[in-house]
Amino acid sequence: MDRAQIDDFVTELRDGRLDRRQFLARAGVAGLSAGAAAAIWRTVAATAQSASPVASLSPVASPSASPVTGYAQRSMDRAEFWAAVRAQYPLETPGQPGGFVIAGESTDLAVLNPILADDYLSGLVTGFMFDYLVTISPLDGFPAPGLADYWERSDDGLTYTFHLNPTATWHDGQPVTADDVVFSFESTLAADSLSPRKFTVETYLAAIRKVDDHTVALEGRDRYATLIENTALLVAIIPRHIWESVPPVEWGADPGTTGQDPRRVIGSGPFTFREWVINDHVTIARRADHWDANVTPAIDEFTVRVLPESSAANQAFQAGEIDIVNVEPSQVDPLRQSMPDAFVTSYDTTNFIYYLQQQDPERTPLFVDIPVRQAMLYALDRQLIVERVYLGAAVQAMGTQPVLSVAYRPDQINTIYTYDPARAAELLNAAGWIVGSDGIRAKNGVRFSFECLFAEGFATLTQLLPYLQQAWREVGIEMMPAAVPFGAMLDAIDTGNYAMSLLGFSWTVDGSQGDMYRCDAVPPNGFNNMNYCSPRFDELDTAQAKELDEARRIELLVDASNVINDEAANGILVFNKQTIAGQASLHNFLPNGFSPHWWLPFVWVEGG
Repeated sequence: MDRAQIDDFVTELRDGRLDRRQFLARAGVAGLSAGAAAAIWRTVAATAQSASPVASLSPVASPSASPVTGYAQRSMDRAEFWAAVRAQYPLETPGQPGGFVIAGESTDLAVLNPILADDYLSGLVTGFMFDYLVTISPLDGFPAPGLADYWERSDDGLTYTFHLNPTATWHDGQPVTADDVVFSFESTLAADSLSPRKFTVETYLAAIRKVDDHTVALEGRDRYATLIENTALLVAIIPRHIWESVPPVEWGADPGTTGQDPRRVIGSGPFTFREWVINDHVTIARRADHWDANVTPAIDEFTVRVLPESSAANQAFQAGEIDIVNVEPSQVDPLRQSMPDAFVTSYDTTNFIYYLQQQDPERTPLFVDIPVRQAMLYALDRQLIVERVYLGAAVQAMGTQPVLSVAYRPDQINTIYTYDPARAAELLNAAGWIVGSDGIRAKNGVRFSFECLFAEGFATLTQLLPYLQQAWREVGIEMMPAAVPFGAMLDAIDTGNYAMSLLGFSWTVDGSQGDMYRCDAVPPNGFNNMNYCSPRFDELDTAQAKELDEARRIELLVDASNVINDEAANGILVFNKQTIAGQASLHNFLPNGFSPHWWLPFVWVEGG
């Protein structure tokens, strides 16, 4: 099926001349796979619901509905995927190939070896130099073809077979083969591995085996709905011929990790390594002979400058010294006024701000009772937080699933914690917490008073805490903010030496939340620092993890989210939006919350 036919189908769908049944029937006759057809249907449906490219996508209720995820018996292939992307995004043909793009970031990257990368910027930079078996789709945030042209799932749901692109090559010209893939996984899982993803991958993966030079199979320990997300999407593929002579335990100091020897920074991606000046900048360059024409870059170089202060980054952007900058909520309107032609884009993310309460009764009795935790949420005006603290750059949390999650269903949430201080007082009274002469509640001689730890240096948290303190004080709860270094805060919550803490976290779009809420997910096995435990949640989480039917899995995820939310396991306040600005000279600058920098190979600069 050619591009013109796809465009015609998209037009007819958007105009309402085809319904879903008619579209799928005609697509099949035209030779379009079920996966690709579903991708186009979901894309157009989402566009019709909202002009935003990151609108919540409506799932199609069938086992093969999601075109590029583990739900599909066979994924879409590379050509079909890029046809679906171009159907969603009107990518311009570069008017002026070449040129440079410079982005400003607040921190430097840590490593150039993607196996070891554990920070945002290292992941961003290495992600364009190295490939994974799969990549993240800008359409829905799920896995899409990367080094693998497509993959298949066995009937029993245990084995995923990945078919590598046979023309893929490393930056030094050598071919990428199944041996490189097996080596990368084995190095990640080695006893002396330094990979931060080792625990997750070995939890899901039973075996990896080479089928032939361009085919590998991953076998799960069970039939997991998110096997790909927790294996293929986590292990970057590195060249065996570069790294096999170095024990994994020595990779951290290797010149291929530090950039001291550029000849060892060899990947298969669309950009090659140019230079890294620590705490100043890192530059990657266009790979003109890239094996995948779909993502051969238009620009010559992409540089990330380290600008720790947001004010300095904004000044550099307004002076034209950088092309892309992250914008704080308070700076959005001033930037739009001073640079009306700039692209200023806000989009939903899976990031959120929440407070966690210690629920181990041996440490504190304050937060053990569910009605008490519910009362603390009812006491907060979270929409006011969105408007006053985040200046609209956030969304009030309705349940635990973020807007971008496949399981975001705000209309199916049992309990909506609207601002209701009277209801909060009723719950606290019923739980035996009675207001004393000093205005603070007490029970069995224990005052409802505690410290809330937060990481110093985060302006938004500093603004948020006084409101939380005041709102809880009005219902008889005394919270005392305590700023500590970020590392000290993490140590405190990991060891349980805290009463409450305020911090941020991020979900994935697949809806899984067991790493935070399962009874056995206490550190170091997960992020259940609250010591929350619900057998019913664990039962639902186990079921969703092994459910390969997308519609049924979403039902289980919604039920699990309701358990967490009904019991106020922690206090999710808002889901953050991200605002990023680009110079008016940029074309194909299309960030979104699924894959914020997916557009980099397509961006081009007017005027060079």
